[in-house]
Amino acid sequence: MTYVVNEKCIKCKYTDCVEVCPVDCFYEGENMLVIHPDECIDCGVCEPECPADAIKPDTEPSQEKWLELNRKFSETWPNITSKKDAMPDADAFKDAPDKFNKFFSPEPGSGD
Repeated sequence: MTYVVNEKCIKCKYTDCVEVCPVDCFYEGENMLVIHPDECIDCGVCEPECPADAIKPDTEPSQEKWLELNRKFSETWPNITSKKDAMPDADAFKDAPDKFNKFFSPEPGSGD
């Protein structure tokens, strides 16, 4: 098992989770974060820290897509190990539907 970041992170990118991760397995895209599944130690400390409820175990139903997306982009996006401000409209987009199809960006973020 590993943890994955899903669609709820898109256009929010709260980084509370990054700050508590003991193995620095988060990677930053332009408008979301991902977890490198081979680096995650399955401790789960990040899951309750996410204000958008965007972090789930990969064993939960419908998380397979997110496991692959996290794997793919954690290989190319820069590592992030410290908290940053959330995206400017994060609270407005927190519960928006269909964020992947409408807003996902494959572009990298700035990392640390």
